Amino acid sequence: MTAYLINRILQWIPVLLISSIIVFAVVRAMPGDPADIIAGPDATQADVQRIRAEYGLDRSLPVQYMAWLRHMGRGDFGVSYIYHRDNSELIFSRLPFSLLIAATSLLTALIVGVPFGLAAGLGEGKIIDWGASLFSSLAVATPGFWLGMLGIMLFAVKLGWLPPGGLTSTDESVFGFLCSLVLPTLTLGLHGAAVLMRSTRNAVIETLGESYIRTARAKGLRHRTLVYHHVLRNSMLPIVTMTGVLLGRMLGGAVVIESVFAWPGIGRLLVQSIINRDYGMVQGILIILVLFFLALNLVVDLLYGAIDPRIRLTGSHR
Repeated sequence: MTAYLINRILQWIPVLLISSIIVFAVVRAMPGDPADIIAGPDATQADVQRIRAEYGLDRSLPVQYMAWLRHMGRGDFGVSYIYHRDNSELIFSRLPFSLLIAATSLLTALIVGVPFGLAAGLGEGKIIDWGASLFSSLAVATPGFWLGMLGIMLFAVKLGWLPPGGLTSTDESVFGFLCSLVLPTLTLGLHGAAVLMRSTRNAVIETLGESYIRTARAKGLRHRTLVYHHVLRNSMLPIVTMTGVLLGRMLGGAVVIESVFAWPGIGRLLVQSIINRDYGMVQGILIILVLFFLALNLVVDLLYGAIDPRIRLTGSHR
């Protein structure tokens, strides 16, 4: 196990290197010059050139990339052009809010998606299966930002049950804090529930078609025992895989949802930084997301071994 973990972490090095090149190239390909934004509309060309030299933006792109890479290697994310604070300080102060909304959304997706997907798979072709398929098709096809705007219009503006956006501090009101979580969580969670529902249904149907399930039925095994000890357990691998993918998607999807609900996470910070051409901040957030996805994949691989002992974590699955 230790050798497997070391091997996987060493594999992160080339992935991070390639990701850093892509992130740097994409950020530098954005139109606009951060020096113009920092200098302001009344600045002279001399002021703009002075700012470019101050932040090293007048150097060639390879020189800028190597300088950024050296700083990143030391854990130095640089200083924000706009906020004049350490990028790492800002990113890690916002990250818990994004993880909170991603975690509550994933929990919602698991609570709704897995039981209904199991019921749809066990009742293939019946009303529960048709209803689950209709819900998952509608939820997957509906854009998250549109669903979020609809939720704000209905539950915040028209009914006044929930706040339209922002985050209420627990010091101010615990009930208000929970209420402010509802709309962004449901917006992200319903899409995840639909994906998990479909994945669980397909996995259950595939497992029910296995020969050992037919043998267990022929031997008179109780239906509940068959479902919980054989069907659900052997359907867990694709569900775990999809859960890991969904958590990554939810953190990525928070970029849009946080902007819709004025949520103080790294998604909203990323959008603001892109608008302001805050190169260091954008690059830092994207690298943190890459690291998060890599760690998530590692956790999913470890769960494989825990769920199915036939899978040995020796660097390859069999």
